[in-house]
Amino acid sequence: MPGRNRCAYSLCLLFVLSAGLSAQRPAALLRQELEQAAREVPKLAEVLSLKLGMTVADVGSGGGAMAVRMAEWLGPDGHVFATDVREAQLAEIRENVAREGRTNVLVLEGAARSTNLPNGCCDAIFLRDVYHHLAHPREFGASLFAALKPGGRIAIIDFQPEPGSSIPDGVPQNRGGHGIPVAVIVSELTHAGFRHAATIPRWPGDSDRDRLFLVAFEKP
Repeated sequence: MPGRNRCAYSLCLLFVLSAGLSAQRPAALLRQELEQAAREVPKLAEVLSLKLGMTVADVGSGGGAMAVRMAEWLGPDGHVFATDVREAQLAEIRENVAREGRTNVLVLEGAARSTNLPNGCCDAIFLRDVYHHLAHPREFGASLFAALKPGGRIAIIDFQPEPGSSIPDGVPQNRGGHGIPVAVIVSELTHAGFRHAATIPRWPGDSDRDRLFLVAFEKP
């Protein structure tokens, strides 16, 4: 999927991007996102040590493609929280979840400093193309930690800073451009209490973005 469409696929949880995406995207684009998610979710499930029937949160779900495919993978006894902060995206997630018949997805409005997830609700959490737009990583990291069960895993899928790019408005200046270094994520989430579990430097995703990576953490 072209890189310029990734924010539509996994629209950043906390901040308005200049692209101004519509909740009424073409059906062909949604199908493309669902196909990409279908290829990605089994790999993500392995990293997160998921089992059927678990509860997972897709924080910053955008259009909901990953949430839909994750709900399918987890089976009818599993549950997915799909969050975003923009009403247009929340409406789109609800529409797509209903269209795909995924009754085990709960759509939840997030916030800039908090996931708004219930404490201890999740066996695993993932953020895809979201973390580099967090304006309040310390508070948000604490919220992620509270939402995850002990022994649970969290995965951050993001990309290295684009050379010469501008840091998004409101984001800490140590990002080094549009994107985020792995070391910054590790530093911030270990400070929140997580234990660094693994880094996968090349995560399958956009064909034109070779900087995509995954960083996984565990809650002790």
